[in-house]
Amino acid sequence: MAAPAMPRPSLILPRASSHAHSQPTAAGLTSDRVAASHRRRGDFVFVVNPSGANGRTGKQWKQLLPHLRTRLEDQCNLIPLGTGSDFARTFGWTNDPRDAIDRIVRGVKSKLDIGMMEGPNRDPHFFVNVADIHLSAKAGYFASMYKRFGNLCYVFGALKAFWGHSNRDLRIKVNGGEWRTVHKVTALCIGNAKYFGGGMKITPTADPFSGNLEVVILQDFKWYDFLLKLHRLYGGTHLSVNGVSSIRVESIEVVEVTPNGDIFVQSDGEHFGFLTTKFSVLPGAVNFFC
Repeated sequence: MAAPAMPRPSLILPRASSHAHSQPTAAGLTSDRVAASHRRRGDFVFVVNPSGANGRTGKQWKQLLPHLRTRLEDQCNLIPLGTGSDFARTFGWTNDPRDAIDRIVRGVKSKLDIGMMEGPNRDPHFFVNVADIHLSAKAGYFASMYKRFGNLCYVFGALKAFWGHSNRDLRIKVNGGEWRTVHKVTALCIGNAKYFGGGMKITPTADPFSGNLEVVILQDFKWYDFLLKLHRLYGGTHLSVNGVSSIRVESIEVVEVTPNGDIFVQSDGEHFGFLTTKFSVLPGAVNFFC
């Protein structure tokens, strides 16, 4: 099954400058040449997905620019403008982009871990929040079709994903060790941070400054299990529920026991493709305003 095209971040803006005109790229991580250029000038780079939140992100970005230029003077990082703003929840941030600008002005930085995904015949793909496999990834894929409904898009996506869903046996290899089989997997989530799906605390002990990732595996869940246990998933108390396990890893490889090529993989709400996939952490990979 071919991977369908999905919207990608498409607008990268350096500060306004009379002496610098760099070309925008669509990638979340800029090329070495562009990144080096920005480092020399000490610029801020903003990656904006104008189609995020059903197009509201692009409109809010335009409204935010005057305030941004005022607060940062001539130095026109990511500022929460999306549908769920789940990455911001890990740090207890509000969804007010002006608060994010104030953090940039204060200038307190930490080294943030980054997750990396690798698949056959694919370039490495990077994520800061949560990557996931099977039901939750399929639900996220369908949720993107209902963004106009705000956070309800995740409910609609989950309902559509459950239609025809079956739990599957997967094989995993942790930190380059031995392969082992995990039976009847409903979803497997790899968290650099804690939240996804509009506030679900899926990987509750994940810490993006720890140098590792939290992997949470849900096994043999039925549709009614999600209804009965949804409050625990949102509260982050699901690790003690039967059929839920958690491990901390530096890397994990995931493959199908019986290859069918139809198990969805996503990261930070973006469709990546289908298994086989390897996930690993890049400790302290970026400077992060916190």
